[in-house]
Amino acid sequence: MNIGTLKANAEGVHIGRITTLTFSATVALRAFESTNERAPKFDLMALSADRRSWVKIGALWEYSSNETGECFLSGQIDDPSLSAPIPVAMFQQNDGSFNVAWRRSKPKASLDGFGSESEGALPPLTATGDEPASDRSVDSAAATGDGLGESTAPKPAAKTKARESVDA
Repeated sequence: MNIGTLKANAEGVHIGRITTLTFSATVALRAFESTNERAPKFDLMALSADRRSWVKIGALWEYSSNETGECFLSGQIDDPSLSAPIPVAMFQQNDGSFNVAWRRSKPKASLDGFGSESEGALPPLTATGDEPASDRSVDSAAATGDGLGESTAPKPAAKTKARESVDA
C-alpha cells in the first residue's frame, strides 16, 4: 500500500509526505555517512511540529531484489507517538522520486510437522512425561484435585477454641 511520495527538490534532497490514518509528516532523506558496509544509506527525517527543525524518525538500508535485481530502501518509522514502528520500503521511480510503501507483516511460518505425528515430530507432552496422552481422560485432573499432586507439607493442626466457663 502506497503511503507517500518523496521528490527531489532544487538542492537534490528528497522531500515529501508520508500519511496513514494515525501518522502524517513531512519527511526527507538525509544521506548517512559511514565506512561501515552494514550502516544505513539514509536517515529518515521528519519536520518538527513547529517547522523549525528536522527530527530523525528512522533509518533506511539499501537492498536489491533477488528476483529482479532492482534496488530499494527498507526500514522503519518510529516515534513516541506511535504504538509500534511502521515498516516501510521505498522504491525509486523512473522520474527519480520514491514511492513509500507499507505492508502489514505476516506471521512467521510454523515449523513443518511440529506438533503432529509426522516424521521428526515431537511426542505429545503428558502430565508425568511417561504416559501416552490417550491414556488420560479430560476429567482425570478434576478427579485428583487441583492437578498439583500430593503436598509434601505437614497437615495443619486442627484449630480448637477453648470454651470459657461463665461464672454465675
